[in-house]
Amino acid sequence: MDDATTWDAEAETFDREPDHGLADPECRAAWRDLLADALPEAPSRVADLGCGTGSLTLLLAEAGHAVTGVDLSPAMVARARAKAGDVAELVIGDAAAPPLTPASYDVALCRHVLWALPDPAAALERWVGLLAPGGRLVLVEGRWGSPPSSGTSGLTAAQTIALVEATGRTAELRRLPEPVFWGRAIDDERYLVVSRS
Repeated sequence: MDDATTWDAEAETFDREPDHGLADPECRAAWRDLLADALPEAPSRVADLGCGTGSLTLLLAEAGHAVTGVDLSPAMVARARAKAGDVAELVIGDAAAPPLTPASYDVALCRHVLWALPDPAAALERWVGLLAPGGRLVLVEGRWGSPPSSGTSGLTAAQTIALVEATGRTAELRRLPEPVFWGRAIDDERYLVVSRS
């Protein structure tokens, strides 16, 4: 993943994207409902890995979950702390190797970070290690840009499912084409993968 300096530079404008800042009530409600279906009932212990400015961290804390957000960027974590106050724990650390206690979370959540890691398979193994028995992986990912454009990036759903299944876990896919999640119509691949075991 890019270093902390790169993400520090993004922090000031990061929340301008509707799905980052969740300022639009309809977009916020869509994410709240999507995650409510994917996560166990509150309260559960959630590790929000690569939490950025803490929009999902706050959303889940408001829903009654005990959330720990981790991000490599001090500027992102500072914005997350300003947003979430004391309703969540926020830690500066590498999402690929989070400084969290193993086997102590009900959910390891990651949105739009797995694709950017240098070794996504190793990161997933570490995230599985964070989970208590019965814990869930909840991954929001995508493949952005329209092939064969050289501007494509991300992971296809098939790639993410293969990575999850390589850990010995199952993977359930839900595609996310609805504009309400992104603030606009999209023509690329965006999706949720939930692994319950």
